[in-house]
Amino acid sequence: MNWLFPKALRNRRSLTSVATGLLVGLSSLAWGQNSARNVDVASKPGGKWTSMKTQSVADISTARPFPVDENLNRYGGMTQRKEKTTGFFHTAKIDGRWWLIDPEGCLFVHRAVNSVSILRPSAAQAAWKKQFASELAWAEQTTAMLRSHGFNGLGAWSDTEKLRSVSHPLAYTRIWNFMSAYGKKRGGIYQKSGHTGYPSDCIFVFDPEFESFCEEHAKQLAKDKNDPYLLGHFSDNELPLREDALKRYLSLPASDHGHRAALQWLRARNGKDAEAKNIESSDCAAFLEFMAERYFRIVGAAIKRHDPNHLYLGARFHGSALRLPELFRAAGKMVDVVSVNYYHAWTPDPKRMAMWAKEAGKPFLITEWYAKAEDSGMGNTSGAGWLVKTQRDRGLFYENFTLGLLASKHCVGWHWFKYIDNDPTDTRADPSNKDSNKGILNNRYAPYTPVLDSMKLLNLRAYGLIDHFAKD
Repeated sequence: MNWLFPKALRNRRSLTSVATGLLVGLSSLAWGQNSARNVDVASKPGGKWTSMKTQSVADISTARPFPVDENLNRYGGMTQRKEKTTGFFHTAKIDGRWWLIDPEGCLFVHRAVNSVSILRPSAAQAAWKKQFASELAWAEQTTAMLRSHGFNGLGAWSDTEKLRSVSHPLAYTRIWNFMSAYGKKRGGIYQKSGHTGYPSDCIFVFDPEFESFCEEHAKQLAKDKNDPYLLGHFSDNELPLREDALKRYLSLPASDHGHRAALQWLRARNGKDAEAKNIESSDCAAFLEFMAERYFRIVGAAIKRHDPNHLYLGARFHGSALRLPELFRAAGKMVDVVSVNYYHAWTPDPKRMAMWAKEAGKPFLITEWYAKAEDSGMGNTSGAGWLVKTQRDRGLFYENFTLGLLASKHCVGWHWFKYIDNDPTDTRADPSNKDSNKGILNNRYAPYTPVLDSMKLLNLRAYGLIDHFAKD
Protein backbone atom coordinates (compact mmCIF):
# COMPACT_ATOMS: atom_id res chain seq x y z
CA MET A 1 0.00 0.00 0.00
CA ASN A 2 3.02 2.37 -0.13
CA TRP A 3 1.78 3.77 -3.43
CA LEU A 4 -1.37 4.96 -1.63
CA PHE A 5 0.51 6.65 1.22
CA PRO A 6 3.70 8.03 -0.39
CA LYS A 7 6.22 9.79 1.79
CA ALA A 8 4.96 13.21 0.71
CA LEU A 9 1.58 12.40 2.29
CA ARG A 10 2.81 11.08 5.61
CA ASN A 11 1.56 13.87 7.83
CA ARG A 12 -1.67 14.27 9.81
CA ARG A 13 -3.43 16.63 7.40
CA SER A 14 -2.64 14.54 4.30
CA LEU A 15 -3.59 11.28 5.96
CA THR A 16 -6.89 12.78 7.04
CA SER A 17 -7.54 13.86 3.45
CA VAL A 18 -6.76 10.42 2.08
CA ALA A 19 -8.90 8.72 4.75
CA THR A 20 -11.79 11.00 3.85
CA GLY A 21 -11.34 10.07 0.20
CA LEU A 22 -11.42 6.39 1.07
CA LEU A 23 -14.70 6.81 2.96
CA VAL A 24 -16.22 8.73 0.06
CA GLY A 25 -15.04 6.07 -2.37
CA LEU A 26 -16.39 3.23 -0.29
CA SER A 27 -19.80 4.89 -0.32
CA SER A 28 -20.09 3.68 -3.92
CA LEU A 29 -20.46 0.18 -2.50
CA ALA A 30 -23.88 1.04 -1.04
CA TRP A 31 -25.47 -1.17 -3.63
CA GLY A 32 -28.63 0.13 -5.24
CA GLN A 33 -28.95 3.16 -2.96
CA ASN A 34 -28.35 5.89 -5.54
CA SER A 35 -29.94 4.69 -8.76
CA ALA A 36 -31.45 8.13 -9.44
CA ARG A 37 -28.31 10.18 -8.73
CA ASN A 38 -27.35 13.21 -10.80
CA VAL A 39 -23.99 14.94 -11.14
CA ASP A 40 -23.54 18.67 -11.81
CA VAL A 41 -21.49 19.21 -14.97
CA ALA A 42 -20.13 22.23 -16.84
CA SER A 43 -18.16 22.57 -20.06
CA LYS A 44 -15.64 25.04 -18.59
CA PRO A 45 -14.94 27.16 -15.50
CA GLY A 46 -17.61 29.83 -15.20
CA GLY A 47 -19.93 27.89 -17.49
CA LYS A 48 -23.50 26.91 -16.73
CA TRP A 49 -23.91 23.86 -14.50
CA THR A 50 -26.20 21.13 -15.83
CA SER A 51 -27.47 18.15 -13.85
CA MET A 52 -26.62 14.87 -15.61
CA LYS A 53 -28.23 11.52 -14.81
CA THR A 54 -25.43 9.19 -13.78
CA GLN A 55 -25.33 5.44 -13.30
CA SER A 56 -22.91 3.58 -11.04
CA VAL A 57 -21.88 -0.05 -10.85
CA ALA A 58 -23.75 -0.09 -7.55
CA ASP A 59 -26.99 0.40 -9.47
CA ILE A 60 -26.55 -2.78 -11.51
CA SER A 61 -27.16 -5.21 -8.67
CA THR A 62 -29.39 -4.02 -5.84
CA ALA A 63 -29.33 -7.17 -3.73
CA ARG A 64 -25.59 -7.76 -3.40
CA PRO A 65 -22.26 -6.53 -4.77
CA PHE A 66 -21.65 -7.44 -8.38
CA PRO A 67 -18.97 -10.18 -8.37
CA VAL A 68 -15.32 -9.52 -9.19
CA ASP A 69 -13.95 -11.18 -12.34
CA GLU A 70 -11.90 -14.30 -11.62
CA ASN A 71 -9.53 -16.68 -13.41
CA LEU A 72 -7.66 -14.06 -15.42
CA ASN A 73 -4.32 -14.74 -17.10
CA ARG A 74 -1.15 -12.62 -17.07
CA TYR A 75 -2.56 -10.27 -19.72
CA GLY A 76 -5.91 -9.88 -17.96
CA GLY A 77 -7.86 -12.12 -20.33
CA MET A 78 -10.52 -14.65 -19.30
CA THR A 79 -8.96 -18.11 -19.11
CA GLN A 80 -12.33 -19.84 -19.11
CA ARG A 81 -13.26 -18.31 -22.50
CA LYS A 82 -10.74 -19.00 -25.22
CA GLU A 83 -10.50 -18.67 -28.99
CA LYS A 84 -7.71 -19.20 -31.51
CA THR A 85 -4.22 -18.64 -30.10
CA THR A 86 -1.80 -16.64 -32.28
CA GLY A 87 0.80 -15.46 -29.77
CA PHE A 88 -0.30 -11.84 -30.35
CA PHE A 89 -3.40 -9.74 -29.78
CA HIS A 90 -6.06 -9.98 -32.47
CA THR A 91 -9.80 -9.36 -32.81
CA ALA A 92 -12.80 -11.65 -33.18
CA LYS A 93 -16.56 -11.24 -33.38
CA ILE A 94 -18.21 -13.91 -31.22
CA ASP A 95 -21.99 -14.30 -30.97
CA GLY A 96 -22.48 -10.78 -32.27
CA ARG A 97 -19.97 -9.11 -29.93
CA TRP A 98 -16.49 -7.87 -30.77
CA TRP A 99 -13.56 -8.89 -28.55
CA LEU A 100 -9.84 -8.54 -28.38
CA ILE A 101 -8.18 -11.94 -28.08
CA ASP A 102 -4.97 -11.96 -26.07
CA PRO A 103 -1.79 -13.83 -27.05
CA GLU A 104 -2.94 -16.91 -25.12
CA GLY A 105 -6.30 -16.96 -26.92
CA CYS A 106 -8.35 -15.54 -24.02
CA LEU A 107 -11.15 -13.00 -24.47
CA PHE A 108 -9.86 -9.58 -23.43
CA VAL A 109 -11.00 -5.95 -23.04
CA HIS A 110 -8.23 -3.33 -22.88
CA ARG A 111 -8.55 -0.98 -19.89
CA ALA A 112 -5.68 1.46 -20.01
CA VAL A 113 -4.39 4.87 -18.93
CA ASN A 114 -2.70 7.36 -21.27
CA SER A 115 0.58 9.21 -20.73
CA VAL A 116 1.98 7.03 -17.96
CA SER A 117 5.30 8.80 -17.59
CA ILE A 118 7.38 10.88 -15.18
CA LEU A 119 6.85 14.65 -15.00
CA ARG A 120 9.72 16.94 -16.05
CA PRO A 121 9.51 20.14 -13.90
CA SER A 122 11.91 20.42 -10.98
CA ALA A 123 9.31 20.52 -8.18
CA ALA A 124 7.55 17.45 -9.60
CA GLN A 125 10.93 15.72 -9.96
CA ALA A 126 11.69 16.45 -6.31
CA ALA A 127 8.37 14.91 -5.26
CA TRP A 128 9.07 11.90 -7.47
CA LYS A 129 12.50 11.31 -5.89
CA LYS A 130 10.98 11.32 -2.39
CA GLN A 131 8.65 8.48 -3.34
CA PHE A 132 10.57 6.25 -5.71
CA ALA A 133 14.04 4.83 -5.25
CA SER A 134 14.72 4.53 -8.99
CA GLU A 135 13.07 4.55 -12.40
CA LEU A 136 12.67 0.79 -12.16
CA ALA A 137 11.00 1.16 -8.76
CA TRP A 138 8.63 3.74 -10.26
CA ALA A 139 7.82 1.39 -13.14
CA GLU A 140 7.17 -1.57 -10.82
CA GLN A 141 5.08 0.37 -8.30
CA THR A 142 3.09 2.21 -10.98
CA THR A 143 2.36 -1.02 -12.84
CA ALA A 144 1.26 -2.67 -9.59
CA MET A 145 -0.97 0.31 -8.75
CA LEU A 146 -2.66 0.23 -12.16
CA ARG A 147 -3.10 -3.52 -12.05
CA SER A 148 -4.57 -3.41 -8.52
CA HIS A 149 -7.24 -1.04 -9.83
CA GLY A 150 -8.21 -3.33 -12.67
CA PHE A 151 -6.22 -1.73 -15.49
CA ASN A 152 -4.50 -4.12 -17.87
CA GLY A 153 -2.86 -1.72 -20.29
CA LEU A 154 -0.98 1.43 -21.19
CA GLY A 155 -2.34 4.00 -23.63
CA ALA A 156 -0.56 6.38 -25.96
CA TRP A 157 2.38 8.55 -24.89
CA SER A 158 3.37 6.21 -22.06
CA ASP A 159 7.00 5.53 -21.18
CA THR A 160 6.87 2.02 -22.56
CA GLU A 161 10.64 1.53 -22.46
CA LYS A 162 10.68 1.81 -18.67
CA LEU A 163 7.32 0.14 -18.10
CA ARG A 164 8.12 -2.90 -20.28
CA SER A 165 11.10 -3.69 -18.07
CA VAL A 166 8.99 -4.74 -15.08
CA SER A 167 8.50 -8.36 -14.03
CA HIS A 168 4.77 -8.36 -14.92
CA PRO A 169 4.19 -5.76 -17.68
CA LEU A 170 0.92 -4.40 -18.99
CA ALA A 171 -0.29 -4.66 -22.57
CA TYR A 172 0.85 -1.43 -24.20
CA THR A 173 0.31 0.67 -27.32
CA ARG A 174 2.56 2.90 -29.41
CA ILE A 175 1.79 6.09 -31.33
CA TRP A 176 3.98 6.94 -34.35
CA ASN A 177 2.71 10.26 -35.76
CA PHE A 178 3.24 9.42 -39.42
CA MET A 179 1.59 12.56 -40.79
CA SER A 180 2.91 15.01 -38.22
CA ALA A 181 6.43 13.57 -38.49
CA TYR A 182 6.26 14.01 -42.24
CA GLY A 183 4.97 17.54 -41.68
CA LYS A 184 7.96 18.40 -39.51
CA LYS A 185 10.27 17.28 -42.27
CA ARG A 186 8.23 18.99 -45.01
CA GLY A 187 7.33 22.18 -43.15
CA GLY A 188 4.01 23.96 -42.85
CA ILE A 189 2.63 22.45 -39.64
CA TYR A 190 2.04 24.27 -36.36
CA GLN A 191 0.97 23.54 -32.79
CA LYS A 192 -2.73 23.52 -31.97
CA SER A 193 -4.35 22.67 -28.67
CA GLY A 194 -4.21 18.88 -28.42
CA HIS A 195 -2.89 18.14 -31.89
CA THR A 196 -0.94 19.30 -34.93
CA GLY A 197 -2.25 22.01 -37.25
CA TYR A 198 -2.04 21.87 -41.06
CA PRO A 199 -2.60 24.53 -43.75
CA SER A 200 -6.38 25.02 -44.10
CA ASP A 201 -6.73 21.77 -42.12
CA CYS A 202 -5.43 19.82 -45.13
CA ILE A 203 -3.11 16.91 -44.35
CA PHE A 204 -0.31 16.20 -46.83
CA VAL A 205 -1.66 12.87 -48.00
CA PHE A 206 -1.34 13.82 -51.69
CA ASP A 207 2.33 14.76 -51.52
CA PRO A 208 4.24 12.28 -53.71
CA GLU A 209 6.93 11.99 -51.02
CA PHE A 210 4.50 10.96 -48.29
CA GLU A 211 4.33 7.30 -49.26
CA SER A 212 8.12 6.80 -49.31
CA PHE A 213 8.37 8.67 -46.00
CA CYS A 214 5.87 6.28 -44.41
CA GLU A 215 7.81 3.29 -45.65
CA GLU A 216 10.99 4.60 -44.05
CA HIS A 217 9.22 5.78 -40.87
CA ALA A 218 7.60 2.37 -40.35
CA LYS A 219 10.93 0.55 -40.24
CA GLN A 220 11.24 1.40 -36.55
CA LEU A 221 8.17 -0.73 -35.81
CA ALA A 222 10.10 -3.90 -36.61
CA LYS A 223 12.01 -3.63 -33.31
CA ASP A 224 8.99 -4.81 -31.27
CA LYS A 225 7.22 -6.96 -33.82
CA ASN A 226 7.72 -10.11 -31.72
CA ASP A 227 6.65 -8.64 -28.36
CA PRO A 228 3.41 -10.31 -27.21
CA TYR A 229 2.67 -7.47 -24.76
CA LEU A 230 2.35 -4.93 -27.58
CA LEU A 231 -1.34 -4.53 -28.36
CA GLY A 232 -0.92 -2.39 -31.45
CA HIS A 233 -0.05 0.88 -33.17
CA PHE A 234 -1.71 4.27 -33.60
CA SER A 235 -0.59 6.02 -36.77
CA ASP A 236 -1.49 9.61 -35.73
CA ASN A 237 -3.61 11.62 -33.32
CA GLU A 238 -6.65 13.78 -34.14
CA LEU A 239 -6.00 14.53 -37.79
CA PRO A 240 -8.19 17.37 -39.20
CA LEU A 241 -10.49 15.26 -41.36
CA ARG A 242 -13.13 17.86 -42.16
CA GLU A 243 -16.51 17.41 -43.81
CA ASP A 244 -15.64 20.19 -46.27
CA ALA A 245 -12.16 18.83 -47.04
CA LEU A 246 -12.73 19.12 -50.80
CA LYS A 247 -13.33 22.87 -50.56
CA ARG A 248 -10.36 23.26 -48.23
CA TYR A 249 -7.96 21.47 -50.58
CA LEU A 250 -9.21 23.55 -53.52
CA SER A 251 -8.53 26.70 -51.49
CA LEU A 252 -4.83 25.86 -51.33
CA PRO A 253 -2.43 27.46 -53.83
CA ALA A 254 -2.83 26.03 -57.35
CA SER A 255 0.70 24.63 -57.19
CA ASP A 256 0.01 22.61 -54.03
CA HIS A 257 -0.17 18.83 -54.48
CA GLY A 258 -3.38 18.73 -52.45
CA HIS A 259 -5.07 21.35 -54.64
CA ARG A 260 -4.07 19.58 -57.83
CA ALA A 261 -5.21 16.19 -56.55
CA ALA A 262 -8.58 17.58 -55.42
CA LEU A 263 -9.17 19.33 -58.74
CA GLN A 264 -8.24 16.21 -60.69
CA TRP A 265 -10.60 14.15 -58.55
CA LEU A 266 -13.45 16.65 -58.99
CA ARG A 267 -13.06 16.76 -62.77
CA ALA A 268 -12.84 12.98 -63.02
CA ARG A 269 -16.11 12.82 -61.09
CA ASN A 270 -18.08 15.71 -62.60
CA GLY A 271 -16.45 16.42 -65.95
CA LYS A 272 -13.41 18.32 -67.18
CA ASP A 273 -15.09 21.70 -66.71
CA ALA A 274 -16.06 21.13 -63.07
CA GLU A 275 -15.23 24.05 -60.74
CA ALA A 276 -15.08 24.57 -56.98
CA LYS A 277 -18.12 26.86 -57.01
CA ASN A 278 -20.36 24.01 -58.19
CA ILE A 279 -19.48 21.50 -55.48
CA GLU A 280 -22.39 19.54 -53.98
CA SER A 281 -22.56 18.01 -50.50
CA SER A 282 -22.36 14.57 -52.11
CA ASP A 283 -19.07 15.59 -53.74
CA CYS A 284 -17.67 16.59 -50.35
CA ALA A 285 -18.68 13.30 -48.74
CA ALA A 286 -17.19 11.24 -51.56
CA PHE A 287 -13.93 13.20 -51.57
CA LEU A 288 -13.56 12.91 -47.81
CA GLU A 289 -13.80 9.14 -48.06
CA PHE A 290 -11.36 9.10 -50.99
CA MET A 291 -8.82 11.26 -49.13
CA ALA A 292 -9.10 9.33 -45.85
CA GLU A 293 -8.91 5.99 -47.63
CA ARG A 294 -5.64 7.11 -49.25
CA TYR A 295 -4.19 8.02 -45.84
CA PHE A 296 -5.18 4.73 -44.18
CA ARG A 297 -4.03 2.68 -47.18
CA ILE A 298 -0.57 4.25 -47.31
CA VAL A 299 0.06 4.25 -43.57
CA GLY A 300 -1.62 0.91 -42.89
CA ALA A 301 0.37 -0.87 -45.59
CA ALA A 302 3.64 0.49 -44.20
CA ILE A 303 2.73 -0.59 -40.67
CA LYS A 304 1.77 -4.10 -41.72
CA ARG A 305 4.88 -4.55 -43.88
CA HIS A 306 7.19 -3.89 -40.96
CA ASP A 307 5.02 -5.35 -38.18
CA PRO A 308 2.52 -7.92 -39.47
CA ASN A 309 1.92 -9.32 -35.97
CA HIS A 310 0.21 -6.45 -34.18
CA LEU A 311 -3.02 -4.51 -34.52
CA TYR A 312 -3.35 -1.29 -36.49
CA LEU A 313 -5.42 0.90 -34.15
CA GLY A 314 -6.15 3.81 -36.47
CA ALA A 315 -5.56 7.55 -36.03
CA ARG A 316 -7.73 8.53 -33.07
CA PHE A 317 -10.76 10.26 -34.63
CA HIS A 318 -12.10 13.28 -32.76
CA GLY A 319 -14.57 16.14 -32.91
CA SER A 320 -16.81 16.35 -35.98
CA ALA A 321 -15.20 13.21 -37.43
CA LEU A 322 -17.27 11.12 -35.01
CA ARG A 323 -20.47 11.80 -36.95
CA LEU A 324 -19.06 11.18 -40.47
CA PRO A 325 -19.69 7.63 -41.76
CA GLU A 326 -17.35 8.22 -44.71
CA LEU A 327 -14.35 8.31 -42.38
CA PHE A 328 -15.26 5.08 -40.64
CA ARG A 329 -15.79 3.31 -43.98
CA ALA A 330 -12.38 4.52 -45.16
CA ALA A 331 -10.61 3.49 -41.97
CA GLY A 332 -12.30 0.11 -41.82
CA LYS A 333 -10.61 -1.01 -45.03
CA MET A 334 -7.19 -0.98 -43.34
CA VAL A 335 -7.42 -0.76 -39.54
CA ASP A 336 -8.03 -3.68 -37.19
CA VAL A 337 -9.64 -1.44 -34.56
CA VAL A 338 -11.02 2.09 -34.98
CA SER A 339 -9.75 4.51 -32.31
CA VAL A 340 -11.94 7.38 -31.09
CA ASN A 341 -11.20 10.27 -28.73
CA TYR A 342 -14.72 10.70 -27.36
CA TYR A 343 -15.50 14.08 -25.78
CA HIS A 344 -18.67 16.14 -25.13
CA ALA A 345 -20.72 13.09 -24.15
CA TRP A 346 -21.58 12.33 -20.51
CA THR A 347 -23.01 8.96 -21.56
CA PRO A 348 -21.88 7.26 -24.81
CA ASP A 349 -24.46 7.42 -27.60
CA PRO A 350 -25.49 3.85 -28.57
CA LYS A 351 -26.62 4.90 -32.05
CA ARG A 352 -23.38 6.69 -32.79
CA MET A 353 -21.28 3.77 -31.59
CA ALA A 354 -23.34 1.38 -33.68
CA MET A 355 -22.71 3.59 -36.73
CA TRP A 356 -18.96 3.46 -36.18
CA ALA A 357 -18.95 -0.33 -36.09
CA LYS A 358 -21.42 -0.73 -38.98
CA GLU A 359 -19.55 1.56 -41.35
CA ALA A 360 -16.07 0.35 -40.43
CA GLY A 361 -16.96 -3.31 -40.06
CA LYS A 362 -14.51 -3.28 -37.16
CA PRO A 363 -14.64 -2.79 -33.38
CA PHE A 364 -13.68 0.48 -31.73
CA LEU A 365 -11.48 1.58 -28.85
CA ILE A 366 -12.12 4.80 -26.88
CA THR A 367 -8.66 6.34 -26.65
CA GLU A 368 -9.27 9.63 -24.79
CA TRP A 369 -11.90 10.91 -22.35
CA TYR A 370 -11.83 12.43 -18.87
CA ALA A 371 -13.39 14.89 -16.46
CA LYS A 372 -11.73 17.61 -14.36
CA ALA A 373 -12.76 18.59 -10.83
CA GLU A 374 -12.90 21.95 -9.10
CA ASP A 375 -11.67 20.51 -5.80
CA SER A 376 -8.26 19.74 -7.37
CA GLY A 377 -7.23 23.37 -6.95
CA MET A 378 -6.19 23.60 -10.60
CA GLY A 379 -7.46 26.21 -13.06
CA ASN A 380 -9.03 23.63 -15.41
CA THR A 381 -9.07 26.15 -18.25
CA SER A 382 -7.64 23.81 -20.91
CA GLY A 383 -8.81 20.57 -22.48
CA ALA A 384 -12.07 19.23 -23.89
CA GLY A 385 -13.21 17.09 -20.95
CA TRP A 386 -16.12 17.87 -18.62
CA LEU A 387 -15.77 20.00 -15.50
CA VAL A 388 -17.31 18.60 -12.30
CA LYS A 389 -17.18 19.70 -8.69
CA THR A 390 -15.42 16.86 -6.87
CA GLN A 391 -13.14 13.87 -7.33
CA ARG A 392 -16.08 11.68 -6.37
CA ASP A 393 -17.96 13.13 -9.35
CA ARG A 394 -15.03 12.27 -11.60
CA GLY A 395 -15.24 8.70 -10.38
CA LEU A 396 -18.96 8.56 -11.04
CA PHE A 397 -18.37 9.87 -14.56
CA TYR A 398 -15.90 7.02 -15.11
CA GLU A 399 -18.47 4.46 -13.99
CA ASN A 400 -21.32 5.98 -16.00
CA PHE A 401 -19.29 6.28 -19.19
CA THR A 402 -17.70 2.84 -19.08
CA LEU A 403 -21.03 1.16 -18.31
CA GLY A 404 -22.23 2.64 -21.59
CA LEU A 405 -19.18 1.24 -23.37
CA LEU A 406 -19.60 -2.22 -21.86
CA ALA A 407 -23.23 -2.28 -22.97
CA SER A 408 -22.08 -1.77 -26.56
CA LYS A 409 -21.24 -4.94 -28.47
CA HIS A 410 -18.63 -3.09 -30.50
CA CYS A 411 -16.29 -1.61 -27.85
CA VAL A 412 -13.10 -3.54 -27.05
CA GLY A 413 -11.67 -1.14 -24.48
CA TRP A 414 -10.93 2.38 -23.30
CA HIS A 415 -7.96 4.56 -22.38
CA TRP A 416 -8.48 7.23 -19.68
CA PHE A 417 -6.64 10.50 -20.19
CA LYS A 418 -4.42 10.48 -18.14
CA TYR A 419 -1.98 9.17 -15.47
CA ILE A 420 -0.91 12.38 -13.71
CA ASP A 421 -1.97 16.03 -13.63
CA ASN A 422 0.34 18.35 -15.52
CA ASP A 423 2.62 20.70 -13.60
CA PRO A 424 1.57 24.26 -14.51
CA THR A 425 5.23 25.31 -14.51
CA ASP A 426 5.96 23.04 -17.49
CA THR A 427 6.37 25.53 -20.34
CA ARG A 428 6.74 22.73 -22.91
CA ALA A 429 3.33 21.20 -22.24
CA ASP A 430 0.77 21.02 -25.02
CA PRO A 431 -1.71 23.93 -24.75
CA SER A 432 -4.49 21.44 -24.01
CA ASN A 433 -2.62 20.13 -20.97
CA LYS A 434 -1.92 23.30 -19.02
CA ASP A 435 -3.23 23.63 -15.45
CA SER A 436 -5.94 20.98 -15.70
CA ASN A 437 -7.00 18.11 -13.45
CA LYS A 438 -6.95 15.08 -15.74
CA GLY A 439 -4.82 12.59 -13.83
CA ILE A 440 -5.50 9.78 -11.42
CA LEU A 441 -2.61 11.29 -9.42
CA ASN A 442 -1.92 14.93 -8.71
CA ASN A 443 1.33 16.48 -9.94
CA ARG A 444 3.09 15.54 -6.72
CA TYR A 445 2.22 11.84 -7.17
CA ALA A 446 -0.57 11.74 -4.58
CA PRO A 447 -3.58 9.59 -5.63
CA TYR A 448 -7.09 10.89 -6.22
CA THR A 449 -8.59 8.13 -4.12
CA PRO A 450 -12.32 8.60 -4.97
CA VAL A 451 -11.53 8.41 -8.69
CA LEU A 452 -9.41 5.29 -8.25
CA ASP A 453 -12.11 3.68 -6.10
CA SER A 454 -14.63 4.01 -8.91
CA MET A 455 -12.15 2.77 -11.49
CA LYS A 456 -11.38 -0.27 -9.39
CA LEU A 457 -15.06 -0.93 -8.70
CA LEU A 458 -15.85 -1.11 -12.41
CA ASN A 459 -12.61 -2.45 -13.90
CA LEU A 460 -12.52 -5.53 -11.68
CA ARG A 461 -16.04 -6.44 -12.83
CA ALA A 462 -15.81 -5.57 -16.53
CA TYR A 463 -16.29 -9.06 -17.95
CA GLY A 464 -19.19 -9.88 -15.66
CA LEU A 465 -20.82 -6.59 -16.58
CA ILE A 466 -20.51 -7.45 -20.28
CA ASP A 467 -22.35 -10.71 -19.61
CA HIS A 468 -24.95 -8.82 -17.59
CA PHE A 469 -25.69 -6.42 -20.45
CA ALA A 470 -25.73 -9.28 -22.97
CA LYS A 471 -28.63 -10.86 -21.06
CA ASP A 472 -30.75 -7.67 -21.17
